[in-house]
Amino acid sequence: MDLAVILTYRCSSRCSMCHVWKHPTQPEAEVTPATLAKVPGGFDFINLTGGEPTLRRDLPEIVDLLHPKACKLEISTNGLHADRLVPLVEKYPDIKVRISIEGFGETNDSIRGEPGGYEKKIATLDRLIAAGGQDLGFATTFQDENSDEIVGLYRLTQEKGVEFATSALHNGYQFFKSDNGQYDRVRVARKGEDLVTEMLKSTSVKTWFRAYLNLGLIRKILGQRRLMPCTAGTDFAFIDPWSDVYACNVRPDLLMGNLVEQSWEEILHGETADEHRRKVAACPQNCWMVGSARTAMRHPRYAKLPKWEPLRWVLANKLRVSLGVRIPFERYVDYGDVHQGEEIPRRVSYLEDRGERQPLPKESTRYAEFDQGFFNR
Repeated sequence: MDLAVILTYRCSSRCSMCHVWKHPTQPEAEVTPATLAKVPGGFDFINLTGGEPTLRRDLPEIVDLLHPKACKLEISTNGLHADRLVPLVEKYPDIKVRISIEGFGETNDSIRGEPGGYEKKIATLDRLIAAGGQDLGFATTFQDENSDEIVGLYRLTQEKGVEFATSALHNGYQFFKSDNGQYDRVRVARKGEDLVTEMLKSTSVKTWFRAYLNLGLIRKILGQRRLMPCTAGTDFAFIDPWSDVYACNVRPDLLMGNLVEQSWEEILHGETADEHRRKVAACPQNCWMVGSARTAMRHPRYAKLPKWEPLRWVLANKLRVSLGVRIPFERYVDYGDVHQGEEIPRRVSYLEDRGERQPLPKESTRYAEFDQGFFNR
């Protein structure tokens, strides 16, 4: 149903929880429009992400190419380059744009290493609204440093009439760090309860199901099993900047093929892909991100419809909230079951840019020395 295309590892943000900006790809090695033309049509979602996708000078060409291939084309962006986004939204008002924001003012700027970043993001969102954008919003990552501001950010999106997406800190090979996690898991998870309750007060059915997604984030933050089985490599896949196709963007061992060297059909229906789907079925990582959760929640044949389990939860708890009754979170989350792993080091803010950059080579050994231990964290 879904496809994410990681267009580049170049990035103009310097996030504390992602060090991809320290290891930018070389523009001449990045996936080309000619290669992306091999992607078939008929997707429900295609997400153009990074790094920062607006750093691709050929982004308009890529959007023209992929927009017809999906019911919804998304650009995940830091929102710092409004001049490159506005023309795209003016041409395609239905494009989904999610601007990453981690809090108000200094909170965002410190976490994301963006001097004046918060104000730039607000200005970009306002410009996209004025340009006629129909599917705009913010995206936030739950973490200790911003958990007190999550509900406030959600309310800001409601005031502006845009959407609000969330994720939790997690590890992946493309972050070039494997120590992402919460310092106080229970405290951050409890903040998620407030957001779930607020979302169920909405009149938007889409937001009600986002509440269920955030219930899954609470369990993820605590280190518990995901609410529904992962369908990586079956319902969604990732293309990285070197045209490699992965079952997901977390495990570098789930490489299914390369789109330069093979056709899409050869990659998705080959023996390697089948082997990796079996690995997904036994994966201990328990990811619960928008990409993996959204597909898991949707009906495999009728993608616009939910599966019964999230539908039942939404109906029951929407009724509770409407009647002023507290959601019984203890039925769905065991706060006595909290993952106790190694101590997480405090994340460093790169607001003043103290990080060195080492461009990545194209060779397939680029992840060979990466710490594989994050699978069990």
